[in-house]
Amino acid sequence: MQTKTQILADACARKETPCAHNAKAYAQVCFQRHKNASYERKCVTSPKINRWVTLSPTILFKEQLTMPTHNRLHKIELLAPARDADTGIEAIKHGADAVYIGGPNFGARSAAGNSVDDIARLCNFAHLYGARIYVTLNTILWDSELKAAEDLVWQLYHAGVDALIVQDTALLQMKLPPIALHASTQMDNCTPEKAQWLEAAGYKQIVLARETSLEQTRRIAQAVRVPLEAFVHGALCVSYSGRCYASQYCFERSANRGCCAQFCRLAFDLVDDRGNVLIHDKHLLSLKDMNRTADLEAMMDAGVRSFKIEGRLKDTNYVKNVTAWYRQQIDKILAQRADTYVRASYGTSHLTFDPDAKRSFNRGFTNYFLYGRTDAPIHSFATPKAIGPVVGKVGRIERRSFVFEPDANLASPLTAGDGLCFVDADGKLQGFRVNKVEGNMAFPATMPPLKRGTRLHRNLDFAMDKALSKETAKRTLAADISLREVEGDYAIDMADESGCHVTLRFDYPHDEARSPQHDAMVRQLSKLGDTPFTAHHISIQTNGERFIPASVLTEWRRAVCGKLLADHQTSYERDRAARPDEARLKQMLPHELPFTANVSNHLAEAFYKRHGVSNIEPAFELEQPAGTEVPLMTCRHCIRHALGWCVKKNPAHAADKLALRLPDGRTFPLKFDCKHCEMQVLRPRK
Repeated sequence: MQTKTQILADACARKETPCAHNAKAYAQVCFQRHKNASYERKCVTSPKINRWVTLSPTILFKEQLTMPTHNRLHKIELLAPARDADTGIEAIKHGADAVYIGGPNFGARSAAGNSVDDIARLCNFAHLYGARIYVTLNTILWDSELKAAEDLVWQLYHAGVDALIVQDTALLQMKLPPIALHASTQMDNCTPEKAQWLEAAGYKQIVLARETSLEQTRRIAQAVRVPLEAFVHGALCVSYSGRCYASQYCFERSANRGCCAQFCRLAFDLVDDRGNVLIHDKHLLSLKDMNRTADLEAMMDAGVRSFKIEGRLKDTNYVKNVTAWYRQQIDKILAQRADTYVRASYGTSHLTFDPDAKRSFNRGFTNYFLYGRTDAPIHSFATPKAIGPVVGKVGRIERRSFVFEPDANLASPLTAGDGLCFVDADGKLQGFRVNKVEGNMAFPATMPPLKRGTRLHRNLDFAMDKALSKETAKRTLAADISLREVEGDYAIDMADESGCHVTLRFDYPHDEARSPQHDAMVRQLSKLGDTPFTAHHISIQTNGERFIPASVLTEWRRAVCGKLLADHQTSYERDRAARPDEARLKQMLPHELPFTANVSNHLAEAFYKRHGVSNIEPAFELEQPAGTEVPLMTCRHCIRHALGWCVKKNPAHAADKLALRLPDGRTFPLKFDCKHCEMQVLRPRK
């Protein structure tokens, strides 16, 4: 029976057959799904071309398809954030299938910019594992920036970037390299109709609005063929992304330009139309963080293919922990659903810690309208800061210490250095550090105003941060190595789980050994510790016992590993840009576009006019729209519902005229669209 290496070698070596471009993918199938087996396969690259490739007469493996089995499965992508290249590398090590990162300019997190050289370094590392790099170029552009943006796209393409996440349709008018474009969530993607025109425009992946429910996702997935990307974890914008103008209006810092001042995290008074204060000094627009750990399989079945973690401004420890957490959760599903789903990249992450998303920065968690509106709270009115999980409550209180009564679900013991917090009698968040822990007695650095029974949260997990500050993961590719005699020489075949395969021949005499050498040869060829590979199967095929010095085997092993690494870079294939369907676009786009379309330059305007749009309002950042009810925010979050004042349950509240007031007196009327279950924060009336 053939070894795995021989199967891979045969599959990858048949470049003269019509199935040559499928050889690598087929090899992946062989390695991953048919271990220690041999095949005879019918390769089909077109309805008119059929060819039998004989790998072994023992087992028949027949497929009537144009692409290998691997490509019939739905690829599932875990997409992690990176504030810089080093964080991106850690995300890959900890299990990400793809990373999104900001370039030097034009990203929706202006504080998270990176050089093209750093991004190229990240691409080189990621592509070894078949992981992809997406660069965010998702701001709206001024006319003066169009040339610089076009030049940047070319630089990113030459750096090896796989795709751009974009908002401005001006890019569809530019002369760009064949780089894939993904439609940013800033484009407000929440309906089948919007998804269809994005697909027709040539976008290769669509990032859904965070507010999109499972049912809406299912309908969108049925309407398009391009992959859908959805957020699963991290901070939430209260407004539909791309439709928030509050920061621009109040502070001249545009969220669509990457300069959001987080108006939604401010404290407000809730007032009625008579000026009565109904709620005082609360963060009424502040939301909890998203956590959809329990919903991953349901999202897959609804049509989500890329699972996105928010956090391009988060630190490396956060990215490590949360990425590793979701890697484990997704892998459990993939193991159970191997007939339907497959991982989008390759390799195994070996961790030195136990990931737990609850132990990283969070404001409490919500699955955020995944199942529509429910009574589960999504808001965090007390504070916009991290609050963390409940860890216990206060028991007996001493002068400089208190008894800590741990919660039944406490993930790890309380330790010195932990940060704890609680909500006081006035509804304000109070925090303190723990200096020492003795049994169930905790000694704060400064004794806070605690009361017996106070519920405590841990918003700084010292033990977890300490563990994450070290080297915490190594990602490896399983590899088979075969040493064999060939025509007076030796040959080494090496193949890894991605389907890459190399063979090198070495001129060395076939000297007979005086003692058994098999085990020593296996040990020597298995020493892959300084490479990305780990030995999966080592095969020695010699005519009798042969003597090859350890130093020679070491030299051969290094040579074949180096060749395999080089082949990874040359054989990696990027997704390519799609051609737009001009005829479909002209049928899909409306004749008029409001300011919420965010048209901010002449190229974006030209794109829409070329497809039949005759009346286009300028972007909010260019010109303040006319009217008395201009929405600065459009939200699924509803203050009435959060406070128990939903008019569908109590129509008496329908007459209430409510507004949000800042401490400086600026007042923002609220408009409730109960038919669509939405709330708008309006521009102040003059």
